[in-house]
Amino acid sequence: MARVTVESLRREYDAGSVVAVNDLDLEIEDGEFVTVVGPSGCGKTTTLRMLAGLEKPTSGRIEIGDDDVTDVHAKNRNVAMVFQNYALYPHKTVFENMAFGLRMSTDLSESEREQRVVDTAEMMDIEDLLEDRPDELSGGQKQRVALGRAIVREPDLFLFDEPLSNLDAKLRTSMRAEIQRLQNELGITAVYVTHDQHEAMTMGDRIVILDGGELQQQGKPTEVYENPVNEFVAGFVGSPSMNFVDVAVEPTGDRLRLTGPDGGFEFELSGAYVGRHREELDSSRYTLGIRPENVRIADGGGSNTITAAIDVVEPVGSDNFLHLDVSNEFIARVDSDVGLEPGDRVTLTFDESDVHLFDPETGRNVLDEEVGARTVASD
Repeated sequence: MARVTVESLRREYDAGSVVAVNDLDLEIEDGEFVTVVGPSGCGKTTTLRMLAGLEKPTSGRIEIGDDDVTDVHAKNRNVAMVFQNYALYPHKTVFENMAFGLRMSTDLSESEREQRVVDTAEMMDIEDLLEDRPDELSGGQKQRVALGRAIVREPDLFLFDEPLSNLDAKLRTSMRAEIQRLQNELGITAVYVTHDQHEAMTMGDRIVILDGGELQQQGKPTEVYENPVNEFVAGFVGSPSMNFVDVAVEPTGDRLRLTGPDGGFEFELSGAYVGRHREELDSSRYTLGIRPENVRIADGGGSNTITAAIDVVEPVGSDNFLHLDVSNEFIARVDSDVGLEPGDRVTLTFDESDVHLFDPETGRNVLDEEVGARTVASD
C-alpha cells in the first residue's frame, strides 16, 4: 500500500470553459480509507479517474508512494479500480476474470497466478463460483468478483467508483460491511467515491466533501457532522438535512437575540457562548442551523422556545419526523411514541451548543473556531 498526495489538481474541459476539479489538495495516509462525496457534477468521479490515470490533469501533481505519477499511463500505475457496473468480461469465467490482470501486468508463473486467485476467492467466499460466467451470477456475486479481481493484484491503491449503486438496500448494507472488513484486514489504502452521504459517513476513516469542483471540508465523519464549516456541508451531511432559518441578530446586553421570520420565534445565545465570536458577528442577519435530532419538545413555554403547527407527521420506525411551519422546511426528530397529529401546535426548544450561524453571503459558519483550518474552499 502507499501514501497518496494530490497537489493543486485541476481538470478543465471545453478549452477551460468547464472546470470539473479546481485546485484540489489531498493527503491520504498509507492504509487510510477515504470517502469522497458530493452532489452530481461536483468532481468526485473526475478526481478518481485522474488518480487512476484515466483522465489527465490540466495542472497539478499526483504522487503515489514515492513516485510522481501525474503523467504515467493508467496501465503503468499499480492501481486497482472497482466500477459501478462491475466491468466483468462476459465470455470469461470468474477465475479467468480474476486472473486476467495478473497475466497482463505481472511476471507471476501460471501456478502462482492460480494460487493467488484461489486464495482471494476463498477470502471473498466465491471459491465455488470460479468456473461460472458473469451471466450466471447475482448482483452481489458479481460485485464480490469485481472486488476479488482488484484484491488479487495487490495494488498500491484501491479506487472504488460508487460500487454498490446497483445493489438493493439489504445487499448494499452487507457489502458495505464486507468492504470495511477487507480494508481492515488488508490495510488497504483506498479512495471510495459515492453520492450516498450515509455510505460516506459510515465507511470512511475520513470524509472529503466536494461541491462545484472545490474541496469544501475534510475530516473525521463525526467532526464534519458536528462542526460543518459552511452551510453547504451542513445541509449536505445528515439525514434529514439540517434545518435553516433566516434570523435577525440583535445585541441585548451581553447576549444575542435571534429573531425568526415574522417574529415566529426568539432565541437568545448567552454572552459566555458568543463572546469570543462577537467581533465576527458584524451583520444584522444570519442563517440559523439546527439539526432535527437536536430539536426537542419543551416541557412548557418560556424563553428560547418555538411554538409551531405540525404540517406532516412522517413515521420512520423508531422515530417520527415532524414537519413544522417554522420555515420552508423545518423538521423535528422525536420518538415514535410521541402522540402528535397534523394540525397540532407544539412547543420546541434546543440547546445553544447545537446552534450554527451561517453568513448569508459566504455561507461560512461564523461560530466555527477552526473554520480556516479545515477547509480550503474559497468564500
